[in-house]
Amino acid sequence: MNTPSPLRGRFAPSPSGRMHLGNIFTALISYLSVKSSGGAWILRIEDLDPQRSRLQNALMIQDDLLWLGLQWDEGGLDDAGPCAPYRQSLCDHIYADALTTITHTTSLLYPCFCTRADLMASNAPHQSDGRIIYPGTCRPPQPRPWVTPPRPAAIRLRVPDRIISFTDTVFGPVSSNLATDCGDFILRRADGAWAYQLAVVVDDARMHISQVVRGADLLLSTAQQLYLYQLLRLPPPRFAHLPLICNSRGQRLSKRDSSLSMQALRQSHTPQQILGILAYLAGLIPRPSPATIPQLLSLFSWDRITPRDTIILPDNLLS
Repeated sequence: MNTPSPLRGRFAPSPSGRMHLGNIFTALISYLSVKSSGGAWILRIEDLDPQRSRLQNALMIQDDLLWLGLQWDEGGLDDAGPCAPYRQSLCDHIYADALTTITHTTSLLYPCFCTRADLMASNAPHQSDGRIIYPGTCRPPQPRPWVTPPRPAAIRLRVPDRIISFTDTVFGPVSSNLATDCGDFILRRADGAWAYQLAVVVDDARMHISQVVRGADLLLSTAQQLYLYQLLRLPPPRFAHLPLICNSRGQRLSKRDSSLSMQALRQSHTPQQILGILAYLAGLIPRPSPATIPQLLSLFSWDRITPRDTIILPDNLLS
């Protein structure tokens, strides 16, 4: 009888600013899930965008995680571990190899010259999350082998009219139609920057990630990523999408919520208080009382996390 491989999970923040309570919520649940089952927790720095990513922000992310007691087993800025590099900015050659594989094994790539302004003017946002479904402006009538365009262009992937289904740990059975819910999507931007969808699939596969824990705002992206796993013939992980933490006005937290940033929270709370608040929001404990990592590891269960889209943060919870 084969012994199951240890669980491997990851936290993959973008160093575009200071983390907020929602980021830490994802980090904590990912950590508890992996470590409660004896697995390895990987920290990957997703610094794909050179215009927004800052080394100082990555250093603060690491410091915030360690302050809370969330120690990673591999990765981080030190690139410690067998699956280095753990910084996406160092992986250009790896993503290029993956793109070459798709180029040589399919006829699904085509150059796209559309600007974001073009797309906003020609198509309404997707009703569920505001995303723009590509209208097919540059899509050739039939699939054809890739030909390098005469001027800079994005590289877009043609998708079929096909249902992609998977079972989410939190939301259960999920199905999306690639054509109508996602649309053809970009693998590399016209300026040469790699798109998130390709990079995250390649990195999760080469780091042997077996469980991806992330926010419900990325639920629809899963179909696109599963499609890429199929094209690259890579084994996909299991997915667990968490409800998003919103402020009392129902607005999703962002790095603009300075009062809920780790910089502000560290000035007014202890690590145990923040862990207790997040454990309460997750349903792990009945009230927002201080908690430690060992306590939460003994309490963790996916059965306690309910499939709701959002968690409303009461105004007085952090006072």
